[in-house]
Amino acid sequence: MNKLQNALRINALFSSTSGIILIILNQQIAKLFGTSNNTVFWIMGIVLIYFALTIWLEIKKQRKSAIIWIIIQDYIWVLASILLVTFNPFLITETGNLIISIIALIVLYMGVNQMIKLDSINK
Repeated sequence: MNKLQNALRINALFSSTSGIILIILNQQIAKLFGTSNNTVFWIMGIVLIYFALTIWLEIKKQRKSAIIWIIIQDYIWVLASILLVTFNPFLITETGNLIISIIALIVLYMGVNQMIKLDSINK
């Protein structure tokens, strides 16, 4: 397994684990975020599992355009997280904002790491 595949595998594992946690613990997570609406958390969980499945596919295929799309989605996640924490349109608790911020940093790391590994393979 090359370094790019390893970077993608880390993202796939993190995304699928996060998705499963969001689905299983959606009510508890909703409370941490200060809301009784848990629907968004299990929907995000399903989307993250789907995202992870697309990453697993690219670990094998390694199509440059698909990997770039994965990296772009990671950066979109980070940007959306920054906007969510900055403007707090849903009145998320401090704990919720802290969780969003920590996850955004992890996702940013994964996006940058994947970009570096993709660039090193193309040289």
